[in-house]
Amino acid sequence: MTEHRGETFVMEDGDQLSFSTFVLGLASSALIHLGEAPNPDTGGETVNLVLARQSLDLLDLLRHKTRGNLTAEEEQLFVSLLTDLRLRFVQKQHQGK
Repeated sequence: MTEHRGETFVMEDGDQLSFSTFVLGLASSALIHLGEAPNPDTGGETVNLVLARQSLDLLDLLRHKTRGNLTAEEEQLFVSLLTDLRLRFVQKQHQGK
């Protein structure tokens, strides 16, 4: 099977991309930009709060645009991810001051 490498995960041919997997991929981008996960291109951990903020804003926008169309599990995933990522973002902001 051929593998397709994404930003933070590997999908094999025939794998279906679920909505939850898509959201987790966006969240992992935020973690990379927060320096909480290694950058898959460099292997290093660097903080870029501007890109982290954009990732959070994108997740928030997606949550609002899909409201009413999510399963209970998908909604809970959004709530958990956004809460955790926002807390990490605020912590990184305060560390930089």
